[in-house]
Amino acid sequence: MKIIDEQLLNEVSVQAKESPRLRKNYNFHQSLDEKCHRFINAVEPGTEVPIHKHPTKDETFVILRGKVRVTTHRDDGSIIEDVVLCAEDGRYGVNIPKGLWHTIEALEPNSVIFECKEGQFVEHEVDGILNVEEK
Repeated sequence: MKIIDEQLLNEVSVQAKESPRLRKNYNFHQSLDEKCHRFINAVEPGTEVPIHKHPTKDETFVILRGKVRVTTHRDDGSIIEDVVLCAEDGRYGVNIPKGLWHTIEALEPNSVIFECKEGQFVEHEVDGILNVEEK
C-alpha cells in the first residue's frame, strides 16, 4: 500500500520545483501500458501545460493541495469553462470528457492534483495539441 500523505506531496513538490517543466508526476500505475493511469501531479506557477485533448479518454483531476485553474476550450482556443479547484473553497475536482480541449494552470506554489485517465500512454499527436496561432 502506498499512502498519499503530506510527506509524499512535499517530496513530489520539491521535485517539481527542481524540474525545468515546473511539474512532476508520481505514478501509481506500474507501466505506461496499464489500462488505468493514476498519479499525483505536483505543479508550480509558471508550468506550461499546452491546451490539449484526449480523443478517446476522459480525464479526472482532484485537488489535493493548493489551487489550480482548469479551463476547457473551443477549437479556436476560446474558453468554454474556467474553474479554480481549491479544497478550501469546496471545489474539489473536474471530469473532462474525451475530445474536449483543456489545460491546467497552477495558481499557488506546492499545488498537487490527483489525475486519473484511461491508459495506454500515447504521446500527443499534432491534432492533440491546440495551436491557436494557426486558427
